[in-house]
Amino acid sequence: MDEDDVRLDAADDGHASVSSPGAAGAETGLEGRGGEPEQAGDEGDEGQAASTSGGLEDVAGYTMPDAGSVAESVVESDEALRDIGEASFGPVPGLEVVIGVDDRVQITATSVFPWRVHASLRITANDGSRWIGTGWFCGPHTLITAGHCVFIKNSGVPNRDGWVRSITVIPGRNGAQQPFGSAVSTNFRTVSGWSNSGNQEYDYGAIILPTDLGSATGWLGIGAYSDATLLASIANISGYPGDKPAGTQWYHARKVTSVGSRKVFYDVDTAGGQSGSGVYRIADGRRVAIAIHAYGGGTANSGTRITTEVYNNLVAWKA
Repeated sequence: MDEDDVRLDAADDGHASVSSPGAAGAETGLEGRGGEPEQAGDEGDEGQAASTSGGLEDVAGYTMPDAGSVAESVVESDEALRDIGEASFGPVPGLEVVIGVDDRVQITATSVFPWRVHASLRITANDGSRWIGTGWFCGPHTLITAGHCVFIKNSGVPNRDGWVRSITVIPGRNGAQQPFGSAVSTNFRTVSGWSNSGNQEYDYGAIILPTDLGSATGWLGIGAYSDATLLASIANISGYPGDKPAGTQWYHARKVTSVGSRKVFYDVDTAGGQSGSGVYRIADGRRVAIAIHAYGGGTANSGTRITTEVYNNLVAWKA
Protein backbone atom coordinates (compact mmCIF):
# COMPACT_ATOMS: atom_id res chain seq x y z
CA MET A 1 0.00 0.00 0.00
CA ASP A 2 1.30 3.46 -0.88
CA GLU A 3 2.19 5.78 1.95
CA ASP A 4 -0.51 8.24 0.93
CA ASP A 5 -3.10 5.54 1.65
CA VAL A 6 -2.21 5.61 5.34
CA ARG A 7 -4.33 8.00 7.38
CA LEU A 8 -2.44 9.57 10.29
CA ASP A 9 -4.64 11.29 12.85
CA ALA A 10 -3.66 13.59 15.69
CA ALA A 11 -3.88 12.22 19.22
CA ASP A 12 -7.53 11.73 20.16
CA ASP A 13 -8.44 10.85 23.75
CA GLY A 14 -11.84 9.57 22.62
CA HIS A 15 -10.09 6.44 21.39
CA ALA A 16 -8.75 5.47 24.85
CA SER A 17 -9.45 1.75 25.22
CA VAL A 18 -11.94 0.72 27.94
CA SER A 19 -12.37 -2.86 29.19
CA SER A 20 -15.34 -4.54 30.81
CA PRO A 21 -15.05 -5.56 34.51
CA GLY A 22 -12.99 -8.66 35.06
CA ALA A 23 -11.12 -8.36 31.77
CA ALA A 24 -7.48 -9.40 31.92
CA GLY A 25 -5.86 -5.99 31.63
CA ALA A 26 -7.06 -2.98 29.64
CA GLU A 27 -5.28 -2.64 26.33
CA THR A 28 -4.35 0.65 24.75
CA GLY A 29 -3.42 1.53 21.19
CA LEU A 30 0.05 0.58 19.97
CA GLU A 31 2.05 3.79 19.85
CA GLY A 32 3.81 4.50 16.58
CA ARG A 33 2.00 1.72 14.71
CA GLY A 34 1.03 2.78 11.18
CA GLY A 35 -2.40 2.40 9.64
CA GLU A 36 -1.46 -0.24 7.10
CA PRO A 37 -3.86 -3.09 6.41
CA GLU A 38 -2.97 -6.60 7.53
CA GLN A 39 -0.60 -8.31 5.12
CA ALA A 40 -1.31 -11.31 2.90
CA GLY A 41 -2.23 -14.39 4.90
CA ASP A 42 -3.45 -12.43 7.91
CA GLU A 43 -7.07 -13.18 7.09
CA GLY A 44 -6.60 -16.45 8.97
CA ASP A 45 -7.63 -18.69 6.11
CA GLU A 46 -4.33 -20.09 4.88
CA GLY A 47 -3.81 -16.93 2.87
CA GLN A 48 -6.91 -17.65 0.77
CA ALA A 49 -7.41 -14.98 -1.87
CA ALA A 50 -10.79 -13.53 -2.66
CA SER A 51 -12.92 -14.95 -5.48
CA THR A 52 -14.19 -11.58 -6.61
CA SER A 53 -14.86 -9.32 -9.54
CA GLY A 54 -14.07 -5.61 -9.46
CA GLY A 55 -14.09 -5.33 -5.67
CA LEU A 56 -17.37 -7.25 -5.35
CA GLU A 57 -18.00 -10.66 -3.79
CA ASP A 58 -18.86 -13.41 -6.30
CA VAL A 59 -22.38 -14.07 -5.02
CA ALA A 60 -24.84 -15.93 -7.24
CA GLY A 61 -27.78 -13.71 -8.17
CA TYR A 62 -26.13 -10.48 -7.04
CA THR A 63 -25.09 -7.64 -9.31
CA MET A 64 -24.30 -4.06 -8.42
CA PRO A 65 -27.66 -2.24 -8.31
CA ASP A 66 -28.39 0.80 -10.40
CA ALA A 67 -27.53 3.83 -8.28
CA GLY A 68 -30.70 5.49 -9.57
CA SER A 69 -33.07 2.87 -8.22
CA VAL A 70 -35.57 4.60 -5.94
CA ALA A 71 -38.49 2.15 -5.65
CA GLU A 72 -39.70 1.66 -2.11
CA SER A 73 -39.39 -1.67 -0.37
CA VAL A 74 -41.53 -2.88 2.52
CA VAL A 75 -40.39 -5.85 4.56
CA GLU A 76 -41.64 -7.41 7.75
CA SER A 77 -39.66 -9.02 10.51
CA ASP A 78 -40.21 -12.51 11.90
CA GLU A 79 -37.36 -12.08 14.42
CA ALA A 80 -38.50 -12.20 18.03
CA LEU A 81 -35.52 -10.21 19.32
CA ARG A 82 -34.95 -6.54 18.51
CA ASP A 83 -31.90 -4.70 17.23
CA ILE A 84 -29.40 -3.82 19.97
CA GLY A 85 -29.34 -0.28 18.58
CA GLU A 86 -32.79 0.24 20.08
CA ALA A 87 -31.37 -0.36 23.56
CA SER A 88 -29.35 2.87 23.33
CA PHE A 89 -31.34 4.92 20.82
CA GLY A 90 -34.89 3.65 21.14
CA PRO A 91 -36.98 2.42 18.19
CA VAL A 92 -35.72 5.16 15.88
CA PRO A 93 -37.10 4.89 12.32
CA GLY A 94 -34.30 4.63 9.78
CA LEU A 95 -31.60 3.70 12.27
CA GLU A 96 -30.41 1.23 9.63
CA VAL A 97 -32.31 1.19 6.36
CA VAL A 98 -32.93 -0.38 2.98
CA ILE A 99 -32.35 2.36 0.43
CA GLY A 100 -34.55 2.03 -2.63
CA VAL A 101 -35.09 -1.51 -3.92
CA ASP A 102 -34.26 -4.28 -1.48
CA ASP A 103 -31.90 -6.42 -3.56
CA ARG A 104 -29.93 -7.98 -0.71
CA VAL A 105 -28.97 -11.61 -1.37
CA GLN A 106 -29.13 -14.35 1.25
CA ILE A 107 -25.91 -16.25 1.89
CA THR A 108 -26.64 -19.94 2.46
CA ALA A 109 -23.11 -21.39 2.12
CA THR A 110 -22.19 -19.79 5.44
CA SER A 111 -19.70 -22.48 6.44
CA VAL A 112 -17.18 -21.37 3.78
CA PHE A 113 -14.83 -18.39 3.78
CA PRO A 114 -15.52 -15.45 3.90
CA TRP A 115 -19.10 -15.88 5.12
CA ARG A 116 -18.07 -17.84 8.22
CA VAL A 117 -16.11 -14.77 9.40
CA HIS A 118 -19.40 -12.99 10.15
CA ALA A 119 -21.25 -13.90 13.34
CA SER A 120 -24.81 -13.63 14.59
CA LEU A 121 -24.83 -12.08 18.07
CA ARG A 122 -27.36 -12.80 20.80
CA ILE A 123 -26.85 -10.09 23.41
CA THR A 124 -28.06 -10.09 27.02
CA ALA A 125 -28.07 -6.62 28.56
CA ASN A 126 -27.37 -5.84 32.19
CA ASP A 127 -31.12 -5.81 32.95
CA GLY A 128 -31.63 -9.25 31.38
CA SER A 129 -33.25 -8.00 28.17
CA ARG A 130 -32.11 -9.78 25.00
CA TRP A 131 -31.14 -8.30 21.62
CA ILE A 132 -29.51 -9.08 18.28
CA GLY A 133 -26.43 -7.72 16.52
CA THR A 134 -23.59 -8.70 14.20
CA GLY A 135 -19.82 -9.08 14.68
CA TRP A 136 -16.84 -10.19 12.59
CA PHE A 137 -13.57 -11.88 13.42
CA CYS A 138 -10.36 -9.85 13.26
CA GLY A 139 -8.25 -12.55 14.94
CA PRO A 140 -8.41 -16.02 16.53
CA HIS A 141 -10.30 -14.94 19.67
CA THR A 142 -11.49 -11.41 18.87
CA LEU A 143 -14.56 -10.08 17.08
CA ILE A 144 -15.16 -6.44 16.21
CA THR A 145 -18.61 -4.94 16.51
CA ALA A 146 -20.35 -1.64 17.24
CA GLY A 147 -19.70 -0.01 20.60
CA HIS A 148 -23.43 -0.01 21.30
CA CYS A 149 -23.42 -3.83 20.99
CA VAL A 150 -21.16 -4.18 24.05
CA PHE A 151 -21.95 -1.01 26.02
CA ILE A 152 -25.47 0.45 26.21
CA LYS A 153 -25.70 4.20 26.60
CA ASN A 154 -28.57 6.54 27.55
CA SER A 155 -31.33 3.91 27.41
CA GLY A 156 -33.42 5.53 30.12
CA VAL A 157 -34.28 2.04 31.41
CA PRO A 158 -33.27 1.17 34.99
CA ASN A 159 -30.23 -1.14 35.21
CA ARG A 160 -29.83 -1.39 31.43
CA ASP A 161 -27.01 1.06 30.73
CA GLY A 162 -23.36 0.04 30.75
CA TRP A 163 -21.60 -3.18 29.80
CA VAL A 164 -23.87 -5.92 28.53
CA ARG A 165 -24.01 -9.05 30.65
CA SER A 166 -23.02 -11.56 27.96
CA ILE A 167 -22.94 -12.15 24.21
CA THR A 168 -23.45 -15.49 22.46
CA VAL A 169 -21.39 -15.53 19.26
CA ILE A 170 -22.60 -17.82 16.43
CA PRO A 171 -20.22 -17.61 13.45
CA GLY A 172 -21.49 -18.56 10.00
CA ARG A 173 -24.99 -19.07 11.33
CA ASN A 174 -27.68 -20.02 8.81
CA GLY A 175 -30.97 -20.03 10.66
CA ALA A 176 -31.02 -23.13 12.87
CA GLN A 177 -27.69 -24.30 11.44
CA GLN A 178 -24.62 -23.44 13.50
CA PRO A 179 -21.67 -24.94 11.56
CA PHE A 180 -19.09 -23.77 14.12
CA GLY A 181 -21.26 -23.99 17.20
CA SER A 182 -21.27 -20.97 19.49
CA ALA A 183 -19.24 -19.30 22.23
CA VAL A 184 -20.31 -17.07 25.10
CA SER A 185 -18.26 -14.03 26.12
CA THR A 186 -18.38 -11.66 29.09
CA ASN A 187 -15.16 -9.89 28.10
CA PHE A 188 -15.59 -6.72 26.05
CA ARG A 189 -13.84 -3.58 24.86
CA THR A 190 -14.91 -0.15 23.64
CA VAL A 191 -13.43 3.37 23.82
CA SER A 192 -14.01 6.33 26.12
CA GLY A 193 -15.58 8.42 23.35
CA TRP A 194 -18.48 5.97 23.33
CA SER A 195 -18.64 4.75 26.95
CA ASN A 196 -18.26 8.22 28.47
CA SER A 197 -19.94 10.46 25.90
CA GLY A 198 -22.05 8.28 23.63
CA ASN A 199 -20.41 10.00 20.66
CA GLN A 200 -21.46 8.17 17.50
CA GLU A 201 -18.09 8.86 15.86
CA TYR A 202 -16.48 6.52 18.42
CA ASP A 203 -19.06 3.75 18.22
CA TYR A 204 -16.92 0.62 17.98
CA GLY A 205 -15.93 -2.20 20.29
CA ALA A 206 -14.74 -5.78 20.57
CA ILE A 207 -15.78 -9.17 21.95
CA ILE A 208 -12.97 -11.30 23.40
CA LEU A 209 -13.74 -15.04 23.32
CA PRO A 210 -12.43 -17.59 25.83
CA THR A 211 -11.50 -19.88 22.90
CA ASP A 212 -9.71 -19.49 19.56
CA LEU A 213 -12.86 -20.08 17.53
CA GLY A 214 -11.58 -17.64 14.92
CA SER A 215 -8.83 -20.08 13.97
CA ALA A 216 -11.58 -22.23 12.44
CA THR A 217 -13.45 -19.40 10.73
CA GLY A 218 -10.67 -17.09 9.58
CA TRP A 219 -10.95 -13.32 9.78
CA LEU A 220 -10.94 -10.07 7.83
CA GLY A 221 -7.89 -7.87 7.48
CA ILE A 222 -8.11 -4.30 8.74
CA GLY A 223 -6.81 -1.11 7.17
CA ALA A 224 -6.81 2.68 7.43
CA TYR A 225 -6.97 4.37 4.03
CA SER A 226 -6.95 7.85 2.54
CA ASP A 227 -10.16 9.64 1.52
CA ALA A 228 -9.31 9.09 -2.16
CA THR A 229 -8.86 5.33 -1.76
CA LEU A 230 -12.10 4.98 0.21
CA LEU A 231 -14.07 7.00 -2.33
CA ALA A 232 -12.84 4.66 -5.06
CA SER A 233 -13.84 1.55 -3.07
CA ILE A 234 -16.87 -0.71 -3.07
CA ALA A 235 -18.31 -1.22 0.42
CA ASN A 236 -19.19 -4.89 0.99
CA ILE A 237 -21.41 -5.74 3.98
CA SER A 238 -22.73 -9.10 5.16
CA GLY A 239 -24.58 -9.57 8.42
CA TYR A 240 -27.68 -10.66 10.30
CA PRO A 241 -30.60 -8.25 9.77
CA GLY A 242 -33.69 -8.60 11.92
CA ASP A 243 -36.08 -8.00 9.02
CA LYS A 244 -35.19 -11.37 7.50
CA PRO A 245 -35.75 -14.93 8.83
CA ALA A 246 -34.09 -15.30 12.21
CA GLY A 247 -30.35 -15.89 12.11
CA THR A 248 -29.95 -15.74 8.32
CA GLN A 249 -27.04 -13.91 6.70
CA TRP A 250 -27.55 -11.32 3.94
CA TYR A 251 -25.10 -9.56 1.64
CA HIS A 252 -25.17 -6.26 -0.26
CA ALA A 253 -22.60 -3.92 -1.77
CA ARG A 254 -22.33 -0.49 -3.34
CA LYS A 255 -19.67 2.16 -3.73
CA VAL A 256 -18.65 4.40 -0.87
CA THR A 257 -20.54 7.66 -1.37
CA SER A 258 -18.68 10.00 1.00
CA VAL A 259 -16.24 10.03 3.89
CA GLY A 260 -15.76 12.08 7.03
CA SER A 261 -12.87 12.24 9.43
CA ARG A 262 -14.38 9.43 11.53
CA LYS A 263 -17.19 7.97 9.43
CA VAL A 264 -17.69 6.25 6.06
CA PHE A 265 -20.99 6.62 4.19
CA TYR A 266 -22.54 4.26 1.62
CA ASP A 267 -25.96 3.40 0.22
CA VAL A 268 -25.58 -0.30 1.00
CA ASP A 269 -28.87 -1.83 2.17
CA THR A 270 -28.94 -2.84 5.84
CA ALA A 271 -31.51 -3.34 8.58
CA GLY A 272 -31.62 -3.40 12.36
CA GLY A 273 -29.57 -6.31 13.65
CA GLN A 274 -26.62 -5.53 11.40
CA SER A 275 -25.06 -3.12 13.88
CA GLY A 276 -21.41 -4.15 14.12
CA SER A 277 -21.09 -5.65 10.64
CA GLY A 278 -17.74 -5.27 8.94
CA VAL A 279 -17.61 -2.84 6.02
CA TYR A 280 -14.82 -4.12 3.80
CA ARG A 281 -13.15 -3.49 0.46
CA ILE A 282 -11.53 -6.08 -1.76
CA ALA A 283 -8.08 -5.17 -3.02
CA ASP A 284 -5.32 -7.37 -4.45
CA GLY A 285 -7.40 -10.43 -3.63
CA ARG A 286 -7.73 -9.51 0.06
CA ARG A 287 -10.75 -8.53 2.10
CA VAL A 288 -9.86 -5.57 4.30
CA ALA A 289 -12.30 -3.90 6.74
CA ILE A 290 -12.51 -0.12 6.39
CA ALA A 291 -15.36 0.63 8.84
CA ILE A 292 -17.72 -0.85 11.44
CA HIS A 293 -21.34 -0.50 10.36
CA ALA A 294 -23.50 1.29 12.92
CA TYR A 295 -26.06 3.78 11.56
CA GLY A 296 -28.53 4.63 8.81
CA GLY A 297 -30.16 7.61 7.19
CA GLY A 298 -32.59 8.60 4.48
CA THR A 299 -30.02 8.50 1.69
CA ALA A 300 -27.01 6.72 3.21
CA ASN A 301 -25.99 4.29 5.91
CA SER A 302 -22.70 4.72 7.72
CA GLY A 303 -20.00 3.06 9.77
CA THR A 304 -17.26 4.12 12.15
CA ARG A 305 -14.20 4.72 9.99
CA ILE A 306 -11.03 2.72 10.69
CA THR A 307 -8.57 5.56 11.15
CA THR A 308 -5.04 5.00 12.43
CA GLU A 309 -6.19 5.25 16.05
CA VAL A 310 -9.08 2.84 15.50
CA TYR A 311 -6.67 0.51 13.70
CA ASN A 312 -4.24 0.58 16.62
CA ASN A 313 -7.01 -0.34 19.05
CA LEU A 314 -8.21 -3.23 16.86
CA VAL A 315 -4.65 -4.57 16.61
CA ALA A 316 -4.23 -4.32 20.40
CA TRP A 317 -7.57 -6.03 21.04
CA LYS A 318 -6.73 -8.98 18.79
CA ALA A 319 -3.32 -9.54 20.41
